[in-house]
Amino acid sequence: MASLKELRNRIASVKATQKITKAMQMVAAAKLRKAQVAAEAARPYSERMAKVMANISAGMEGSDSAPKLMAGTGSDQNHLLVVATAERGLCGGFNSSIARLARDQARDLLAQGKQLKILCVGKKGFDALKMEFSGILLDVVTFREIKNVGFAQANQVATQVLSMFDDAEFDVCTLFYSEFQSIISQIPTSQQLIPANVVVADDVASDADAVDVHYEYEPSEEEILEDLLPRNIPVQIFRAILENAASEQGARMSAMDNATRNAGEVIDKLTLSFNRQRQAQITKELIEIISGAEAL
Repeated sequence: MASLKELRNRIASVKATQKITKAMQMVAAAKLRKAQVAAEAARPYSERMAKVMANISAGMEGSDSAPKLMAGTGSDQNHLLVVATAERGLCGGFNSSIARLARDQARDLLAQGKQLKILCVGKKGFDALKMEFSGILLDVVTFREIKNVGFAQANQVATQVLSMFDDAEFDVCTLFYSEFQSIISQIPTSQQLIPANVVVADDVASDADAVDVHYEYEPSEEEILEDLLPRNIPVQIFRAILENAASEQGARMSAMDNATRNAGEVIDKLTLSFNRQRQAQITKELIEIISGAEAL
């Protein structure tokens, strides 16, 4: 059984930890609002980009002149997985859920005999995957020293991905991130970037179907897509980074709130043990005093 001094030190230690988790919860709450606004503001642009690409590519389906980024290489043997996670931990299952989704797909692709490469955006994804997939991990792109990650960083990742595609290093590229829903809900998501898999949201699609509109493009659809498709890659990566930022803060806020509550419960249990042991020690000393007095 621990002594009174040890219990007192444990209580002080847990109280100090509780102060830290409470402070981290408040910091995450302050950062969450800004990150959530940024993520929600990026969604309409990304969806509109998808709608424009869907309209243009609809008339080119099956065309031999379709750009390579849309038509693909004609093979799906070589895959690139871009796994976007956070740079820091202490955010519950946020990082592990993204890594788990990427790991499951990687195992499935390897079981099918596909060639696989993994590019990590964020240190925690690299840490989660390096043990099992060390031989196929290409690189880890970290933005730990950058306070506010912006489009320039997303464009840096997109440039690397496009350069690899131009060098015929992969046939299919899939992006993994976590879509922000609420403080307690972040959904691990996979999105195919190359070849462009244009999926329009249901509400946007219903608007498009409501009016049968035909467009004539100048210049041609091929020329527009040749310029638009490379721009779509950094846009989608930037959206993933913003969604991750909001999801990370929401997950951290929830995790730190749970940690603060758990610390309070531990403090209550330790305090109860301390009081019981202290009472038992006082009772024992009183008994010894009374026994000594009776012996005289």
